[in-house]
Amino acid sequence: MRNLRVAACQFEHRDNDPVYNLSRIRDLTRKAVELGAEMVSFHEGCIHGYSWIQPLDKPALLKVAERVPSGPSVSALEAIAVELQTVVMAGLFERDSQERVWNTYVTVSPDGFVAKFSKLHPFVNPHLSAGSEYQVIDLLGCKVGFLICYDNNLPENVRLTAMLGAEIIVMPHVTCCLPSVMPGRGVVERELWDRRVEDPVRLRQEFQGPKGREWLMRWLPARAYENGVYAVFSNPIGWDYDTVKPGLAMILDPYGEIIAESHALADDVVVGLLTADKLATSSGRRYLKARRPELYGKLVEPQQSETLPGWQMEHELNRRNSE
Repeated sequence: MRNLRVAACQFEHRDNDPVYNLSRIRDLTRKAVELGAEMVSFHEGCIHGYSWIQPLDKPALLKVAERVPSGPSVSALEAIAVELQTVVMAGLFERDSQERVWNTYVTVSPDGFVAKFSKLHPFVNPHLSAGSEYQVIDLLGCKVGFLICYDNNLPENVRLTAMLGAEIIVMPHVTCCLPSVMPGRGVVERELWDRRVEDPVRLRQEFQGPKGREWLMRWLPARAYENGVYAVFSNPIGWDYDTVKPGLAMILDPYGEIIAESHALADDVVVGLLTADKLATSSGRRYLKARRPELYGKLVEPQQSETLPGWQMEHELNRRNSE
């Protein structure tokens, strides 16, 4: 790995408005480049918007999704990469020739399309197909892996991506401030977001508390620390279909320390310098070498897997209580 300046961005996307969202990606990429970033990452589904697809049937979802890399949004990302001479990463919904739809994250450079990764644990719409492989690529002299949102909640996914050689794991999200059975968790009222200029304190308290940052701090630093990788976390801010999201874009080092973080109540960019020296001295790299695979048979026994987010559990609990 070489030293690399990386940006994590946050912005309030508009549902089903890729033209607007790509314009924000362009503007924020420009800002990131001005701050020295060589690689700029955006959140899950940021091109089409994300949570609004929950009620869509399969034909409606297919109308939203695009081919990758031949679709218009990837072409637009490539133009941004060429114009600003940087690597750009962003999320969208992809359709293939068999009419399957994927939650996909794409990487482009000034030389064109580089790679795509499909979310391993999609759930926001039942018609999304699940990705079936990890991905680590050579990029800008570094080994870069990808995991999308819920993928990172399973320690096995981060561990295996690190074992495949990842030095940096890009972690695009749409998360926080969701219904939950956990104490202190839950949604943030839309009124607080709408009054963020007049009353920023109350909104910041919500975003920094257990609904937002405090929840992230339970597990996100651990993923970087226990595997000895850099973690690049992006997340939208503002209104996302039916809930407020808190942004909180951040970059963590292999010690689990935050080296760049956004506290802005608005669209924002943070840039961190990722240095090679921390990889060799991180505890996580030692842990990888200390593994005893002969003890892990239970871990790989076949099972009927189910991706069930906490907010879906909350909705199901409320439904049962109302019956």
